[in-house]
Amino acid sequence: MKHNAIPHSNILTNALRSLLFLAGLAIVPAGFASDSAKEQRWAEQIVDSLLVGDAVWLEAEGQRFLGIYTSDLSGKPKGAVILLHGMGVHPNWPEVIYPLRTQLPEHGWATLAIQMPVLSNDAKLADYAPLIPEAVPRIKAAAAYLTKQGYDHIALIGHSLGATMGSACLASDAPPGLMGLVTIGMGTSKLDAKLDNLSHLEKISVPVFDLYGSRDLDAVRDSATARAKAARSAGNTNYRQKEVEGADHFFVGLDDELVRGIRGWLDHLLDLTTQPTP
Repeated sequence: MKHNAIPHSNILTNALRSLLFLAGLAIVPAGFASDSAKEQRWAEQIVDSLLVGDAVWLEAEGQRFLGIYTSDLSGKPKGAVILLHGMGVHPNWPEVIYPLRTQLPEHGWATLAIQMPVLSNDAKLADYAPLIPEAVPRIKAAAAYLTKQGYDHIALIGHSLGATMGSACLASDAPPGLMGLVTIGMGTSKLDAKLDNLSHLEKISVPVFDLYGSRDLDAVRDSATARAKAARSAGNTNYRQKEVEGADHFFVGLDDELVRGIRGWLDHLLDLTTQPTP
């Protein structure tokens, strides 16, 4: 039986890529809590299989991390979004993140999906509380990257724990110029103040689109009224909440509806942002 040989040039190219990547992640700053080995494994897999978008390397507080940048594909750029994935996964996750990062650019919104701090697979929500502060410099680095690409209108979109990291950032140390936040499947927790999204929402003044599903996690559905109350008690008149009928925590089977709803809100947000001041 004849076997198909793998060209030596491909083997060498892949080996060199891996060596360069390992060298880039070899030094981890003291006090860095994220699982750098897991980040490394995710990044190697993504870079080798990436079909849409370009891998970019960002740095926050001495730590190099992966981003996937997809530029505007419409020819009529409107702005850009930073995508924050959920607990323990990566910036090319097939549910929620991938459809947003690949389809929004078709409608004028460039995307930068970034690797958020992660822990081992057996980690629980409470274990992630110490990682919330690590997310803020990463979000700032992503915003700076998009600004250098020439984008003046930048929004955050976070799913699940990514929504918590995004809201914590905007509540405490927001990068200048971020014009709004989309939260997908946001819950809240009293386990740690860093996970308390009710408290975060009380401190956020930019427009917020709080999106969740009718079949979402109990913690998400049960806190919906409290989230709306927290945002509005802070005087955020541009807070909007929407429940999507039939959607679970990952919007399985409803990618098009997810993208369409967020795209519509982003376009509305752009109108709000660019309206002349009376």
